[in-house]
Amino acid sequence: MDFSLPADLVAYLAELDRFIEREIKPLEQADDNIRFFDHRREWARTDFENGGLPRHEWEQLLRKAKDLADAAGHLRFPVPKQYGGKDGSNLWMAVIREHFAAKGLGLHNDLQNEHSVVGNFPVVTMLDRYGRDDQKAMIDGSIRGKYRITFGLTEPNHGSDATHMETRAVPAVRDNVKGWIINGEKMWTTGMHVATHCALFARTSGNDGDARGITCFLVPAKSHGVKVEEYMWTFNMPTDHPRVSFTDVFVPEDALFGEVGRGLSLAQCFVHQNRIRQAASSLGAAVYCINESVKYARERKPFGRALAENQAIQFPLVELATQAEMLRLLIRKTAWEMDQLTEEQVERTLSDRVSMCNYWANRLCCESADRAMQVHGGMGYSRHKPFEHIYRHHRRYRITEGSEEIQMRKVAGFLFGYMGPGKH
Repeated sequence: MDFSLPADLVAYLAELDRFIEREIKPLEQADDNIRFFDHRREWARTDFENGGLPRHEWEQLLRKAKDLADAAGHLRFPVPKQYGGKDGSNLWMAVIREHFAAKGLGLHNDLQNEHSVVGNFPVVTMLDRYGRDDQKAMIDGSIRGKYRITFGLTEPNHGSDATHMETRAVPAVRDNVKGWIINGEKMWTTGMHVATHCALFARTSGNDGDARGITCFLVPAKSHGVKVEEYMWTFNMPTDHPRVSFTDVFVPEDALFGEVGRGLSLAQCFVHQNRIRQAASSLGAAVYCINESVKYARERKPFGRALAENQAIQFPLVELATQAEMLRLLIRKTAWEMDQLTEEQVERTLSDRVSMCNYWANRLCCESADRAMQVHGGMGYSRHKPFEHIYRHHRRYRITEGSEEIQMRKVAGFLFGYMGPGKH
């Protein structure tokens, strides 16, 4: 068994590094753009007088970096070739995302908003697998920023328990046009401030708790009855996470996205790819924190002795480094297996492993960032180091992405036999 990375993948990592040094780093340093990454980052990114939304200058900078990456042929790496991509596999994406996150905070990769010069496009995967031809025609525009499709799944009263959603869609006719009327409310509809559409999930049949009977619609964000009620301020600002209400929103039949009653298939397609890649990024961020702590402990010499000589410093970092090595193997093995299976097979046979990777990577990242703050002492407490930024972001993942309770519940379902093969 050969656990080494393929030579062409190693070569591509080197190519990406050269691209970042040649084109992204100079942009990061120009016009004081470094303010978005140094100790001023939260204030530079956040328009506190405009609901706490991301500043236009921040989002424009991210778009400029994406455009450079697209022109260089990197942004669309995981996208199918017919849309200008390279058919990048989950395994390669896992390795790339770990590699980028291990470099630390920068314009090449920012985990707070899933920005990267190698894009993560789960919505593109949804459009490609479940969209009609006219919906697939939105793929190029969604990569270039012409379209922004948000994800309307979570609700105020039900959190990650999507099967009990209260949002309802009923058949209707308006001005002789057949369609649906939708009523409900969604939370954490990330990106709604710049969205053109919302992939909105609503119950169209069945009972609360049923997996069947939930349908997805592509609802134009400017539709009558769509209202952003508030933006939820979080402990890692800026916020683009609103609570959105949908009141008697009419959409024609062609707003249907996927099959009626099978909407959760689209949701699972989104979360599986997203969560294995989140896991890889979390691992990379943990590795960054560990490496920076080791480096600092060897350089810092309080009372005439290097911190690295103290076992109280050594042993916690030894444990974290060991966990990182084991987790890396699990993530890469799981990503490789995902590449061999259909989405339905992943859900039936591999979903627990994706959840293992996700929840443990986020936990490891939080613990590594916390340890880095302790090792660095006063500087660890300062925002002149990125550890608090990393900690807060991944602590948020542990809560809002369900990477603790929900992911562990998925693992338990496979472990105790009420989920998994033969249970769907």
